[in-house]
Amino acid sequence: MARAPVVPLAPGVWRIPLIGDFVNGFAFRDDDGQVTLVDMGIKQSGPKVLAALTAIGSGPSDVTRLLLTHAHPDHAGGAAQVARATGRTFGIHEDDARYAEAGHSPQRDQSFLLARVMTKLFGANRFPAVTVGERLTDGQVLDVAGGLEVVHTPGHSPGHAAYLHRPTGVLVTGDSIFNVRRVRWPIKSFCTDFRLTQQTAQRLAELDYATAAFTHGPEIVGTAREEIRTFLASQRIG
Repeated sequence: MARAPVVPLAPGVWRIPLIGDFVNGFAFRDDDGQVTLVDMGIKQSGPKVLAALTAIGSGPSDVTRLLLTHAHPDHAGGAAQVARATGRTFGIHEDDARYAEAGHSPQRDQSFLLARVMTKLFGANRFPAVTVGERLTDGQVLDVAGGLEVVHTPGHSPGHAAYLHRPTGVLVTGDSIFNVRRVRWPIKSFCTDFRLTQQTAQRLAELDYATAAFTHGPEIVGTAREEIRTFLASQRIG
């Protein structure tokens, strides 16, 4: 059976499965039909993002805002293609903007051997560069479907951000934490500063939401805040 191109999370909010449930993007639609897309997956994921628009009864001309949680190739890889199709530039936290524009990820956490080996062998993770039209800041509330708040959670990258949609109680976690088989940390060697990731993820325990929409893994509905708080409380934070 073919996988559905979108998964409804709340009225006007959808998850876009880009590589199964493992890599996800998201769509928010205003009452007037304007659409905001968050994260575009790997370089080959652009067509899936555009197909998701069709699945929700919209099209590229309805897209008025493009956002990224951070400048890594599994989130920004398809961004250039979606930008061309929609004619829009990207919003990303100001601390990751230069990486998105340069088309490469920030440095990996060199305290881990795997990160040092990957850096030596492959250098920076690259993706097609994108034009940043909006440099976001922590606490900024975007005019997206009633209000989408930027929650700066650096560590996975300097400008990593989650997005909280207060009207529906949907939290897009970004890569602060994964939900792959269980709630867990992102891969340590892919972070710029893993210990900082652990520290700033604590912000997710302080927010008010009912659905956690993970960029890696399926959503948790209803008990999301409790499950994330339990996970964070159980961890030894460096």
